[in-house]
Amino acid sequence: MDAQVQPLVSVVTPVYNGEKYLVECIESVLSQTYQHWEYIIVNNCSTDHTLEIAQSYAEKDARICVHNNQTFVRASENHNIALQLISSESAYCKILHADDWLFPECIARMVAVAEAHSGVGIVGAYGLRGNRVVWDGLPYQSTVVSGREVCRRTLLGGFYVFGSPTSHLIRSDLIRSRKEYYDTNEFHGPYSDQEACYKALQNSDFGFVHQVLTYTKDHDDSITAVLQRTGFNTDLPSQLNILTKYGPIYLSDAEYQKRFRKIMKRYYRFLGRNIFLSRDRQFWDYHKRALDYIGYPLSIFRLFRALPLALMSILLHIKHIVINYFYKYLKNYY
Repeated sequence: MDAQVQPLVSVVTPVYNGEKYLVECIESVLSQTYQHWEYIIVNNCSTDHTLEIAQSYAEKDARICVHNNQTFVRASENHNIALQLISSESAYCKILHADDWLFPECIARMVAVAEAHSGVGIVGAYGLRGNRVVWDGLPYQSTVVSGREVCRRTLLGGFYVFGSPTSHLIRSDLIRSRKEYYDTNEFHGPYSDQEACYKALQNSDFGFVHQVLTYTKDHDDSITAVLQRTGFNTDLPSQLNILTKYGPIYLSDAEYQKRFRKIMKRYYRFLGRNIFLSRDRQFWDYHKRALDYIGYPLSIFRLFRALPLALMSILLHIKHIVINYFYKYLKNYY
């Protein structure tokens, strides 16, 4: 298809201190077989050479535009800034994180699915994360699935095909229909992109390309890695928050109650383990605020009821470490 008659795709990269990976990211957009795109790079007050790299590419290609924030904002807010800058002519939007890249046919394959099925609001695909293929779970024949059914099965823990923002192609109308596409509340944590899918798919279908189209790096500077190092386990309040907001929409009452009890039990067992680990006040303040926000204030009764199982899990973990140590010792000795 001639580039002039192709739907316009807005590619957006919100970035902070991304000089290490940004060149590969931008080059992957330039290498797309699909050519009718605009590329908006939003620099979030980087202190490295991110801005200079982005501007050097913008000088060479008129389709690339660089926006430089005057003040630093949180990652989710920077995503919203980028999405608010897309052209009014844009038919689809492709988010691309600065430390990821797109394989050459990514945009073309995703747009083909969206164009063939007008009811599709979001298109996903397999991704390569490090050396693992991820975002699988849908049968090969499932090119278009009811958005409500995908959300239901995801909430129940059946599979996870939403991927990361880099793995999505989104109808621009869905982005323009909301003041902010991503919820910026801190308790969404890494789940703000998933939460956006639950919102968008209430009234649209989910398309999927059974092909690896994106690459996501695993590295120590990623947002996910940084959150994991805190030991706060932001996944649990994020999961609970999403379940309480969207479970009543997508699940039957029985399904919702069963899933709620399972996640709440897991959450309090985690909190119970951390009593024995003598976590600091910052840890407890975070989880108290999270539970208050979700609408289920920290329960001392639930916490102490979880202590026996929490202690057992710690002892089993210690046992596992000791057994592995002696196994390695004996293996080396003999």
